[in-house]
Formats: sequence, structure tokens, C-alpha cells
Amino acid sequence: MAQHIVTIDDAERMPELMGSADSVMKEVERAHPGVDFHIRGNLITLTGSDPEVAAAASAVEELRSVLAAGVPLTPDIARESVRMLSAARGVATAAADAGAAGEADVAERPAGVLSRSILSSRGRTIRPKTHGQADYVKAIETHTVTFGIGPAGTGKTYLAMAQAVAALQAKKVNRIVLTRPAVEAGERLGFLPGSLNEKIDPYLRPLYDALHDMVDPESIPRLMEAGTIEVAPLAYMRGRTLNDAFVILDEAQNTTREQMKMFLTRLGFGTTMVVTGDVTQVDLPGGTQSGLRASREILDGVEDIAFCELGAQDVVRHRLVSDIVTAYAKMDESQAPRGGGQQRRFKESGR
Repeated sequence: MAQHIVTIDDAERMPELMGSADSVMKEVERAHPGVDFHIRGNLITLTGSDPEVAAAASAVEELRSVLAAGVPLTPDIARESVRMLSAARGVATAAADAGAAGEADVAERPAGVLSRSILSSRGRTIRPKTHGQADYVKAIETHTVTFGIGPAGTGKTYLAMAQAVAALQAKKVNRIVLTRPAVEAGERLGFLPGSLNEKIDPYLRPLYDALHDMVDPESIPRLMEAGTIEVAPLAYMRGRTLNDAFVILDEAQNTTREQMKMFLTRLGFGTTMVVTGDVTQVDLPGGTQSGLRASREILDGVEDIAFCELGAQDVVRHRLVSDIVTAYAKMDESQAPRGGGQQRRFKESGR
């Protein structure tokens, strides 16, 4: 049996490291069931086998680094940090077995990923919360067109919106254009009352919700009136050329192949495009091919276009959402062994 003692030099930060009702440290304990955790004062004593104690000590030290970087610790942050460290150990072991360098890239460590700030707005900071989200954010920053594909709750639209607002504030673009296809999610809503804007508002409401989280709600009408922020259905994009803009197409799985081509060819100079969607939730009529599915095959290998796929491990809503996504993915795989799954991968053309 091995024993390791972690000493927290700044005892005042001990409650933050432990979390409310010890919820943060309980996540570390849950991830290392073979290690006995004994906490007294500012000392954390770990007892167990050598490799298990080393892994648990690494997890605690990494949480200290995350906290020192200014990121408030939560059970979700602890869970993702432990998962990332476990994945890094697996990569290092595989590399060592193959005779390559066994050290994980410093940039891949949780403290480097989870402390990255995208936007500070309205008293809080928006950051990627998983490794997959960090890859997605990096892709948006380094490519003209980025596709964010993954299940609900992985932050596809929210992070893209944060990137758009940050680009506008930094004067990298002159306006933000938000769009999505007006397709009903498996229901027939019939004719909606009101003016044209009132009819399309329910389809665009998720974009407004994200926008209100990042921009002062009182300034949104003024910005929209000036054309600095535009929220419109996809049909309004035809015939336009969008220059010096940050353009987000949401719910892209509900575009047809022709609509996707139409949207992508609106690209102008100085513009960044982000396309988000979930290929497992297509609401198009039967037999209609999703433009998002088709784009992955058609645009694979085109320079300056990135495809980022996120999975259940990137879900940042209630932890049950991740389990739901995984359960449906397993069912899809059992019914279509070659075509199912929402595993995350990051692909950059030409690399």
C-alpha cells in the first residue's frame, strides 16, 4: 500500500477545492474507488496501490491548478478534469507501448483547457467545459468555415454565439448574422397568427435566448435596428453576400442539400461561418437528404473548412442528458452497425 499526502498551502482555498458539501472532492473519490481519501485541515492523505494513488494525486493537483487559473470548481468541472487526465494517461501509455514520447501535450491538460476564456459578459466568463468544446472553439478561431456536429447539450450554438459576440466586441467583424431553417420538430403547428416576424419568432427563439445571455438585453433592439445583429430564417439568405460578418447557421440538420449549398455560397470577404446541428435529430420529411449529412461527404478535404464532432462526453447540461444521448446512440448502433454513433473526432483539412 502506498500513501501520498497533498498539502494545500493556502488553507483559505480549501473550501473551494472541496466544493459545496464536499461535492468536488467526492467526484474525485468516485473516480478512484481504490483510493482511501482522508482529509484533515489542509492535508489530503491518499492511501492505496501505487498507480491508483498517483492517479488520484494527479487529479487533486490538477484541480488546484484549475482553481489557481481562476475557474470556480464544480462537480462537473471535477468530473471532466478527471476524465481528461484519464484519457491523457491512456494516450501516454499507448505512445509508450509504440515507442513514442509518452508525455501528454501540456496544452491538453485540464487546467489549460478549462481556464480558457472566450467571453466575459454580464458578470460571468464563458469558457469551454470539455476537451471537445476546446477543440471546437480553436477550430472556429482558425478556420473560415467550421461545422459543429453533435447531440443536444454539447454547447455547439452557445459557444459559437460567444465567439461571435467576442469577435464583434474586438471589431474583427462588423455584424453578427444568426439564422436557422424554419422546420417544425415533428409537430404540425398549422398557421401561426400575427405578422411575418411574429410567425417566424418561435423558430428563432433559441438564438435569442443565447444572445440575451451574452449581450445587454436593453441594447439588443438597438443593435438589431442598426443591423449589427440580424436574426432571420434561412430563406432570407438567398441572393446575399455576407462580408465582414460572423454568421451562424443553427439546426443545420434540417437544411436540404440545396439550402446548405445556398447558405455556404453567401460567404464573403472577412466573414467567419459556423454551422451547427445534430444529424440524429433530422425533422425533414421522409426521403429528404439532410444538407448537413451531405456536407460532410462533399466538403471533406476542402482547405480552411473544419469538421468538429462532439459526443456524449461533451454534454454540459444535466448529467442525465449524457446518459440519454449514449443510450440512443447504442440503440442506433445496434440497428445500423456501420452508420451509428456520435463519437467525437476533430478533423482539419490538409493536415
